[in-house]
Amino acid sequence: MADHVPTEKRSEIMRAVRGKDTRPERLVRSAAHRLGLRFRLHDPRLPGRPDMVLRRWKTVIFINGCYWHRHRGCRKATTPKSNVEFWEAKFAGNQKRDQRNYRQLAKLGWRVVVLWQCEVESIDKAMARLRALFALEK
Repeated sequence: MADHVPTEKRSEIMRAVRGKDTRPERLVRSAAHRLGLRFRLHDPRLPGRPDMVLRRWKTVIFINGCYWHRHRGCRKATTPKSNVEFWEAKFAGNQKRDQRNYRQLAKLGWRVVVLWQCEVESIDKAMARLRALFALEK
C-alpha cells in the first residue's frame, strides 16, 4: 500500500522531527524539577548523550520516542507502508545504537533508565514514574 502523503511532504514532515526538547522531554524535565531532582542535559562526554544526567544518583535517563526507538507492543511504533526496507533498517540501526550506548554507560557505572513517550504523556504520569524510580515520597 502506498503512502498517502507525497514523497516531498513526507520528507518535510520527517525533517521537522526534533531530536531535543521534545514534548516528552520537557514533561519529564518539569516533573524532575518539581520533585527536587537536579540534572544536566545531553552531556556530550557520555555515550549516546543521555537526555538527562543525574550525577547525584549516578543515573542517566533517555526519553525515547515510541516510533523511532520501537517501543515493543506500543501502538505508536508503526512502520511506514512505503519504502519498508529503508525504515526497517533505520529502526534496527537505532535500536542497535541504543543498546550499544546502554552497555557502555553500564560499564562506566551508570544506571540507565529508559522512559518511553507513551509512559510520560502527562506531568502526573512523569512524576509518578520518577517517584518510583528514585523512591521519592509524595
